[in-house]
Amino acid sequence: MNKFAPLALLATFLTFLIAPAAVYAAKSGEQVSVAAASATSSAVKAGRTVYDVNGQRIAPAYRVTSEGVVQVIINSKLYSIPASTISDVNGKATTSLTKRDLTRSR
Repeated sequence: MNKFAPLALLATFLTFLIAPAAVYAAKSGEQVSVAAASATSSAVKAGRTVYDVNGQRIAPAYRVTSEGVVQVIINSKLYSIPASTISDVNGKATTSLTKRDLTRSR
């Protein structure tokens, strides 16, 4: 998982860039949707198929938590995909993890 630390750091950094802009816009009277402030959590809804970085199908999303963590069931086991690794690529919910990375995490 150490090879994904830079991606997590980048996602955290981007959150600090996006969130203050949303707060500023809200204070100035503009309407800002929460989905625009957190694009990663809106990329997946329950039932939507999640793909890995290579375009391979992982599994349908079983549940999405309020923090944006996507849970999938693979071989009768529940796995969590961090919100910081998920993005929308060509209309598909894509994670920077592979299926193998997920199943090794246990």
